[in-house]
Amino acid sequence: MTDQNTERPNRRKIREGLVVSSGMDKTAVVAIVDRVRHRRYNKTVQRTSKFFVHDADNDLNVGDRVRIQETRPMSKKKRWRLLEILERAR
Repeated sequence: MTDQNTERPNRRKIREGLVVSSGMDKTAVVAIVDRVRHRRYNKTVQRTSKFFVHDADNDLNVGDRVRIQETRPMSKKKRWRLLEILERAR
């Protein structure tokens, strides 16, 4: 057997972002800011992606910095789960 079959690395994506909404039950919306160079103008632009995150304990507040991980589909839009809270909002 090859080494690829014996050890399976965790291929789930991990992202860090800010909680922008926590009004739903057991769900929060996390915004991820990605900075990329524009192909033509070489200017740095910010692209924001919003992810629906499963928050089982309802302990997230708007402004918290969190780390999230890709997971199985929890609902129609929810495909991420909370790994840890990095920093609480002040």
